[in-house]
Order: sequence, then structure tokens, then C-alpha cells
Amino acid sequence: MMPAFTPEQDGFREEVCRLLCEDAVRAEIAQSRRRPYGQESGLLDVHQRLGKLGWLAVNWPERYGGADATIIEKAILTEEMIRHGVPDNVHSLGIDIVGMAIHLFGTQEQKERLLPGLARGEITANVLFSEPEVGSDLASLATRAEPDGDGWRLYGRKIYNMKAQHSEFALCAARTSTGPVNFFGITLFLVPLQSMGVVIEPVWNLSEERFDLVTLDGIRVGREDVLGEVDDGWQVLGKVLPLERTGLDHSAKAERTLAALREHAPPGCEQRLVQLETRVRAARLLAWRCVANLRDGRPDEVHSATAKWYTSETAKEVSVAAVELLGPRALLDARDPDSIAEGVFDAALREAPGLTLAQGSSEIMLFFVATSKLGLPS
Repeated sequence: MMPAFTPEQDGFREEVCRLLCEDAVRAEIAQSRRRPYGQESGLLDVHQRLGKLGWLAVNWPERYGGADATIIEKAILTEEMIRHGVPDNVHSLGIDIVGMAIHLFGTQEQKERLLPGLARGEITANVLFSEPEVGSDLASLATRAEPDGDGWRLYGRKIYNMKAQHSEFALCAARTSTGPVNFFGITLFLVPLQSMGVVIEPVWNLSEERFDLVTLDGIRVGREDVLGEVDDGWQVLGKVLPLERTGLDHSAKAERTLAALREHAPPGCEQRLVQLETRVRAARLLAWRCVANLRDGRPDEVHSATAKWYTSETAKEVSVAAVELLGPRALLDARDPDSIAEGVFDAALREAPGLTLAQGSSEIMLFFVATSKLGLPS
């Protein structure tokens, strides 16, 4: 169910909307989506404006660049950024995943060194988890950290990472020891990406933003770059991933696509639109239930998996329905002067397959719910 917003939280939403509706912000967002393919933007001026207000990481303490707000304000910001078309991957990767991991599990030195720059929108970060031969089985990762004096040297390849070409550092999972249990022996490192020993190559795909193949060829990291305990990175991942899997970003994308579809749909589509509206509202309720769980200090992995599956599949369904109802013109992107709604339908359709894979594929989410909640055999 939806949490009851306080007057202050409603006011915060209104303030965010006013900023994101300013002409200069709208022009910057539009321009970022019209860049030639392969020249995607990193941090935008609007990120830095939000950062100066303490909103970009609004639920972080003021000493780290936030505003001492709650997870509710953070969710409101995420929802409105996506509704207004602000490219969200830089924010979600740098703030919601890497930044929150540092905030929860980092040393005081790591927090003071990295969090303020992230919160001000001056730097960003990404994740280096997936590998070419691993798929969804992250515990089988092959990237290794070899001891080197009081530190390690990393060797391996990471793929399907986004924004590595714009990021100053990454949260990287690597194996520091081996044993009979794959989950043990994984360590998380904060790896500087603009360094010798790191090679970033593009992996082109259908979506607006490219993936990257990141090769780690002996880059050295020290004990100060370890997030959490050595060999215990799986425990950190297990606590960070549910924070990522609220589904709120997916439900907001579905809302944005549906809002544009209602505006441009031809006559006779009313029943289909009502069906889509029902799904999108249900997706938003599932997402906000996960946010409320986090607010109350009782994250629920089954709820998170359910929300991630349903919201990402709903976003995909809405994008497919838009093309079916609007026809070929819906496939024109924002760079084409004849595009509909600044290419929102084309972008949504091309992004949709990735939504059902990122943060845990739909199949893995269904498997987790079936075995963890329903008691079905694995």
C-alpha cells in the first residue's frame, strides 16, 4: 500500500517538480536525449543543481552532502526525476547503489572521501559485478584479487556495466579466496577507473545508453579500498541489492510511457488503456510497499523480488502496447523531427528488455519467490 505522505513530503515533491519543469532544465534534458548515438551524457547540470540543494542524495546526512531526510524523500526524488525524463542511470548507479553501499558499510575515511562528491553531482560511480561467463550466478564470478604486499592486484573482465566511461570509480566484486562454498571468498573493492590497468570498451546495444566491457589488468588496490570485510562481500551484496530492488524506477518509467500514450493514442483504445492503467497502478503500489518496508527498517527480499519482476515486466508491456497502438511513428527516436512525444516510445521499447534483466532477471526473481515463499522445490 502507499505510505501516507506528510505535508512536508508533499511540499518536497512540489519543489522538485518546479525545478524539473524550469525551461532551462527541460531544454537540457531534451538536448541530452538528442545527442548522436554513442555520445550519451554523464552528469548533467541538473544533477549538480539538485546536489547543491542537498537533494541528489537527500536521505544522506548533511555532512556527506544530503539533507538528513528519509527514504521516502529519496523515493519521491527518484520518481519525479524519471517522470520528468531526467536520464536516471547515473543517479541510480552512483547514489542509490554505490553511494548507499559506502554509506552503510564504508569506513569513516571512505565516506568522507567519496560521498560528498557523489552527493554534489561532481563525480559518479558504477558497479562491476556481471562477467561474460557468469550470467545471473554472481557467486561464480572469476575476477580475482591477487595479494600484493599490503594490497591486491585485480585481474578479470566485467561486462554489461553502464556509465563506466563517465565514472571516477566503481564498486567491484572480486574473489580473494576459494573454497567449497562459492558465496564465501568474494570481496568488494572501490576501484579507480581512470587508472593504468583499467581498459573500458563499448558494448553497443539497442538501448539509448551503451554497455561497457571493463578489463582489469593488474590494477592495484589497497586495504583502504575494501568495502566491508575481506572475503565477506556476499553479505554486503545481500543487504544492498534489496535496497536497489524496490521497482520504483521501473514503475515510474511505465507511468511516463503510459502518460504519453494516453495523450497520443487514437480513438478506440480506451479498454486497452484502462488495462494498462490498472497494471501501472499496481506496479507503483508494489514499489512503494518496498519503500515503506525500508523506511520501517524491515526490508523484505520476497517483496523486493516480486516488485522488481512485476514493475519491470509492466514497463515492458506498456512500451510494447504503445508501438502496437501508435504504429511505426512510435519507433522514431528523439533525433527525428517527426517523432512522437520526443521519442519516448522508441526509447522505452529499446530499454525494456534490459529492465527485465538488470537488478536480477525476471526468471531469477520468479525462482526466488517460488522457492523462498511458496516452498516449491529448487
